[in-house]
Amino acid sequence: MITTRVTIVVALLLYGFLWVIALNGASGLIPILTVPPILAVLVAAGVGLNKYMGITPRKQHFNDRDEEPE
Repeated sequence: MITTRVTIVVALLLYGFLWVIALNGASGLIPILTVPPILAVLVAAGVGLNKYMGITPRKQHFNDRDEEPE
């Protein structure tokens, strides 16, 4: 669990650092750096609209094995 949090923090710091570089002159990075937030908004909008379209989320089900491993 802590590894996931550390990874997210490091990724956000790297993303912020790349934005600082882009805003200080490396304007070729700006189109590339705008893609992740746009995708996040599109995915969030799609998930949010599921309720209004009548799509219910699938419930995960796991089949228990009848036999125990040897």
